[in-house]
Amino acid sequence: MGEKLLPESAKSYLLNAVYQWCVDQGHTPYILVVVAYPGVSVPSGYEKDGRMILDVSPRACHGLRMADDWISFNARFGGVARTVDVPMAAVAAIYAAETQEGMGFADPEIPAAPPPSSAGGGAENAEISGKRERPALRVVK
Repeated sequence: MGEKLLPESAKSYLLNAVYQWCVDQGHTPYILVVVAYPGVSVPSGYEKDGRMILDVSPRACHGLRMADDWISFNARFGGVARTVDVPMAAVAAIYAAETQEGMGFADPEIPAAPPPSSAGGGAENAEISGKRERPALRVVK
């Protein structure tokens, strides 16, 4: 048997269910995000050990959208309004801040390098330059 008990497609449903449970219980829902995962867009300087805890409660964020593949919202960091975008795959846990009850997920596999493009010899160019591009955080204003 494989290690996965549920398909990745179930993750968004589970995140939404735990989120709703937290809100219904009067708890503060937090998500734990692996910031090095490609596509994660969070303000820099708030991560610890490559992870970031985000308060996704209705009072802390605005315009929360939890779609099948992405979580997106607006929040204030250090008094400055920011947009946060997180691929669903980058979420390592969702839990209630007050009780620590929730659900954890396996850490996502972070791709070593983007797939080579067929038009332009991406693999050869990467070997020649000796550089590998790393995922990077970007601040969205």
